Amino acid sequence: MDLGIAGKTALVAASTGGLGLAVARALAAEGVRVAVVGRRRDRAKEIVAELQAAYGTGVLGSGSLGTSGFDAVAIEADLGTPEGIESAVEQTVANLGPIDILVLNGPGPKPGAAATLTSDEMAAAFDLLVKPHHSLVSHVLPGMRERRWGRILAIGSSGVTAPLPNLAVSNTGRAALAGYLKTLAAEVALDDVTVNLLLPGRIATDRVTQLDQAAAKRRGTTLEDIQLESRKTIPARRYGEPAEFGAAAAFLCSAPASYITGVALRCDGGLIRSL
Repeated sequence: MDLGIAGKTALVAASTGGLGLAVARALAAEGVRVAVVGRRRDRAKEIVAELQAAYGTGVLGSGSLGTSGFDAVAIEADLGTPEGIESAVEQTVANLGPIDILVLNGPGPKPGAAATLTSDEMAAAFDLLVKPHHSLVSHVLPGMRERRWGRILAIGSSGVTAPLPNLAVSNTGRAALAGYLKTLAAEVALDDVTVNLLLPGRIATDRVTQLDQAAAKRRGTTLEDIQLESRKTIPARRYGEPAEFGAAAAFLCSAPASYITGVALRCDGGLIRSL
């Protein structure tokens, strides 16, 4: 299938590792011009070099497009700050052109129980998981609506559908973000802008390993035992590969997905048993 997004420009937040990197790679494979954004400048440059070697012929991160139409730029920015968000958007537009695809992503908060959640931690859930994404959307959405084409995709969590044990802050903040994006999707559908969430289950990333290690420490067992126990809860009996998640994201950002909006799609091997 031709996804019809070659030559489009994407800003992928927190894309120097994990699921953000998987999405950046999948979009690059479709010929999308990708802004790799994160706080690790050297790592962002390495990823840009990798993507250019695989898909492009332009000057690395220069915005000078090769014959394929593909290019990538490494952007060092802290998207947890207004200054970082503004800088990331400005650099993306200056190097790659107006942003057509916005992938919302960021670090997950620390594990913790709901019964011991403090008011500061509750506020932090909103500050970490809602405010930066809202700010990014606010910067990018007017241009999408004016051009009458856009894709906004948030990397969420299966906790949006079924809250996960010991992840009270994450469950709270991600549910709030989902409510905002679902509302937004209806408001911008007439402008041919889609807004969706992609919810990972147990995908083999560093973040999932950290959560498994925390669970092992909390329960006084080994990482291997936790992973074996976790796999048994997944009908597919394995953790997902980042590339599988990236492929699903690329489709939701595609031209053929133009009639899919306001959806929270799970990529979880059947982990969550509800429809």
